[in-house]
Amino acid sequence: MSIAAAINGPVRAVPAGLIYVGSLIYTLWLFWLGIDGQLGPNPVEALEHALGEAALYMLVAGLVVTPVRRFSGISLLKFRRAIGLSCFFFVLVHLLTWAVLDVQALDRVWADILKRPYITVGMAAFILMVPLALTSNNASVRRLGTSWRQLHKLTYPIAFLGGLHYLMLVKGWQVRPMIFLAIILLLLFVRFKQKARSPKT
Repeated sequence: MSIAAAINGPVRAVPAGLIYVGSLIYTLWLFWLGIDGQLGPNPVEALEHALGEAALYMLVAGLVVTPVRRFSGISLLKFRRAIGLSCFFFVLVHLLTWAVLDVQALDRVWADILKRPYITVGMAAFILMVPLALTSNNASVRRLGTSWRQLHKLTYPIAFLGGLHYLMLVKGWQVRPMIFLAIILLLLFVRFKQKARSPKT
């Protein structure tokens, strides 16, 4: 038995729902840390960053699924929808934390979207995520047919915009956002190179 087959067997027994549960628990834990005063002198900002990073981890995890299957034979496809929806959940809570707890005024939210380029980029990524989240269900796959695949290719610009948003919001050239963006660009390169070789995939 190959290593991939040995891993795929147990993986099939793991319910994808654990990703939803873990994401919810992590989010609630972060809010509890903020309420309990364990997120430092600026808990709202720390909460925003932690939720944003969680979303980026999920974005990267979603991009990793296909190359992992291609290069190792290990299939994590059953988790991709849960990863994508959990990513959207983190982004949504990240956005609401910023708008409700940080900015606290609708007119200022709109002003910041127009005035601050990193917020503009982040909002663009969120808007592109909305139709993907709404169609991440079996009914939409059946109804949209081949158009569903085309729609969900928005994942690629979303991933790039997410990494760019993180890079733009930090002060100076910090290593962590640069690593995130580099990993995203590498995974996008691998994906597009594969598609160039196999147009039907």
